[in-house]
Amino acid sequence: MCTEYTDDALYHHSMRSYFFGAAWAQDRGLAFDRELLFVSALLHDLGLTPPFDSHAVPFEEAGGHLAWVFAAGLDWPRERRARAAELIVLHMRDDVAPEEDLESRLLQVGTSADVSGAGLDAFDPSFVEALVTAYPRLGFAESFVRLFRDQAERKPQCAAAKLVAGTWPDRTLANPMERA
Repeated sequence: MCTEYTDDALYHHSMRSYFFGAAWAQDRGLAFDRELLFVSALLHDLGLTPPFDSHAVPFEEAGGHLAWVFAAGLDWPRERRARAAELIVLHMRDDVAPEEDLESRLLQVGTSADVSGAGLDAFDPSFVEALVTAYPRLGFAESFVRLFRDQAERKPQCAAAKLVAGTWPDRTLANPMERA
């Protein structure tokens, strides 16, 4: 589904986000639900794409609703569908403790590392290089900042608007992986 509705830059971001989160957990010996994290990582930004962008709710909420429907198609129980939706909504927060909600924290760690480079120092440089080689950035930062600015303009109360109003765009454009 992700490859059908996103460009390669956004798809690669979703894949890198999964692998960053999974590696972070593995490095710390944390057992996590790989399928839940993978599905959530692939769907987490679909609310930014024209077919799924809602003019009424933030993109992460739209993505959460989409994950609920997608997971129903996988015949996941209601609780598991709700977890997928929750991971996507919570990935825009920076205060999810791993001991409270590990998979949400992993998606948050993965997306933060990939988007702005936050926490990249936690990963072996050879891992980062291999990941970017397998899933090239393809100008991701510039296009992602543009998507967030669009969200901020249309939904001024959303989390994306708060990020755009701060230093996030500059940090994202300065992500060292963009120069790799």
